[in-house]
Amino acid sequence: MENAATRLAEVNANIARVCKPARREPSSVTLIAVSKTHDAPAIQPLLGAGQRVFGENRVQEAQGKWPALREAHPDIELHCIGQLQSNKAEEAVALFDCIHALDRPSLLTALARAMDKAGKQVPCFVQVNIGDEPQKGGCGIADLPKFLAEVRQTAIPLAGLMCIPPADTEAAPFFAFLAKLAADNGVTGLSMGMSGDYETAVMLGATHVRVGTALFGARG
Repeated sequence: MENAATRLAEVNANIARVCKPARREPSSVTLIAVSKTHDAPAIQPLLGAGQRVFGENRVQEAQGKWPALREAHPDIELHCIGQLQSNKAEEAVALFDCIHALDRPSLLTALARAMDKAGKQVPCFVQVNIGDEPQKGGCGIADLPKFLAEVRQTAIPLAGLMCIPPADTEAAPFFAFLAKLAADNGVTGLSMGMSGDYETAVMLGATHVRVGTALFGARG
């Protein structure tokens, strides 16, 4: 794990390894390199190693570094994986290729309006508050069918469901529950799994994993 290329190869190898018993193709899993808090020089080695899908938490931070990086690498795909304020909808639609935290009607309205204005349809994952944690964003489990119906009434492409399990607990039951919610609601995409549990997430059906530390190395 000495450098970006080695770390990227290791993560991709782990994804391929756990896909095998799950009878999945590794290509069915999109690896999102979580580049939040990392500057352009820290991102460049991963770009050089061939990684093209990245995730950012904040619109303002992403605006500061990705336009220049995209000039050099036009094939970059940028995902918004953090909580999104409704007043940032237009900026998010302009900057991102996918949004992972659609979780409430006010944001749905703002995003639909922004996409209509921009003439650009950005796929969105609906974030589910899978652990019913009051401090976390995400649509409530009981509210999910109604909210998905509202999303489907707009022109926004529904990419799937996303979750962040409670910290310091076994993630597998929450991943399995999200997969069941997706199946019950006719949704295929599953954005789940981070550096500590992405292999478990892939075994349980993740189509998108959001990996930071395992690719960029531990901070400090």
